[in-house]
Amino acid sequence: MRISKLVSRWKSQSLAMQFLSMGGAVSVCAMILIGAFISDRIEDTVTSNAAATTALYVDSVIAPLLPDMQRNEVLDDTTARALDETLGQGALGDRLLLFRLWRSDGTLLYANNGAAAGTRRPLDDMLKTAFSGQMAARFMESGDEDGKAGPSLPVLQIYNPVLQPWSGEVVAVSEFHEAAGEFQQDLLRTRLHAWFAVAAFTFVFFILLSAIALRGSRTIERQRHALKQQVGELSLSLSQNEALRERVQRATQRATALNEGYLRRIGADLHDGPAQLLAYAALRLDSEILRRASTPKKTRENEIAAIKASLDEAMHEIRTICSGLVLPHIEGASLPDILQQAIRAHRLRTGTSVCLSVCAPPEALSPAAKICIYRFVQEGLNNAYRHGGGIGQAVTQRMEDGLLVIEVADSGAGFDPTKVRPASLGLAGMRERVESLGGTFEITSSKAGTVLRMTTNVEETKKQ
Repeated sequence: MRISKLVSRWKSQSLAMQFLSMGGAVSVCAMILIGAFISDRIEDTVTSNAAATTALYVDSVIAPLLPDMQRNEVLDDTTARALDETLGQGALGDRLLLFRLWRSDGTLLYANNGAAAGTRRPLDDMLKTAFSGQMAARFMESGDEDGKAGPSLPVLQIYNPVLQPWSGEVVAVSEFHEAAGEFQQDLLRTRLHAWFAVAAFTFVFFILLSAIALRGSRTIERQRHALKQQVGELSLSLSQNEALRERVQRATQRATALNEGYLRRIGADLHDGPAQLLAYAALRLDSEILRRASTPKKTRENEIAAIKASLDEAMHEIRTICSGLVLPHIEGASLPDILQQAIRAHRLRTGTSVCLSVCAPPEALSPAAKICIYRFVQEGLNNAYRHGGGIGQAVTQRMEDGLLVIEVADSGAGFDPTKVRPASLGLAGMRERVESLGGTFEITSSKAGTVLRMTTNVEETKKQ
């Protein structure tokens, strides 16, 4: 569980933080490894160079004093005293802590620390390297060389091959230990410089890589954020499209039901109005009054006049119904003209007055929006006349934050909008028309009157 939490926490970090954490750890490890490698190489190189210098100096001083090493088991007293005097005074006396001379079979030919000459021991790795013709050197942090150096003093051990002058053959190995206090300080400074250089290079390299990674991480985060926003917008659009699809589907179903309702209402209006009048006229035409030849002329004329009046009334009602069904030519009309035409038609039908208020109307509307507005005002005024008695009828148009608002109001007794039957064709038809444009339909009613309000986006209506 703890590992999974750590992994989750790691994944939740940004790419820049992941790089800084992992890259920092890798850089530190690499710095330690490279620094240790370079430090060791520097120590080996500096030790070899210092040993070579010392060996060359010692060799130049000691070599003239040495006899033929191949034939002597030990050095004679004269050579030993000469070496003692040379190694005990001057520069060599101050620098050399121990000097030994070895033969290839492990025999100790000379030692300045009082060791018994002529003793033999197995060759160690340093002696073997020197007898192979290569100088060997080793730096030790502390040494104990015949009491001249305490255990805390550093020592540079050098094994230098002694060559036969005419053949170049290794005939002996000189082992000498040098006091390395100054050498240790120089080596420490060199190590510090090397570590500082490695650390500085690693730091600069890591900073540059971090800057590049941080820039890339920011770019990725911006792209990820933009992509997330686009995905969110697409998801919102999809949800809106789905809602619109369901809304359109419901509107289509309601529109089908409303069309059937409109047809039934038109059929009822024709049946209850013109059809009754025409049936009445047909019955009067078949009456005995017109059939009998003995009917007085005055009575016949009165009957014919009644039939004509019934037919005229039927024609008037048919024209009224048709005028409500047929739209005037509004395709090229402006919004104020459309409102005025709807009010004019209502005034001709009902003989009532309507107040009109127009404020900053939009210049262009789609044909669908014009039809919707005309039908909204027409049906709203019809309802105001039918249910509100045509009192205080008013039509208002205004703009609110880019939205077109049209209101149809009256000062009638009002009603309870929650008690409107679903089968009410007028209000339901207005709502369907307005919502089909993506607008909203509202009803506000009280004892002071009723207000029908439609709100729609002008820019959206232009696209339809």
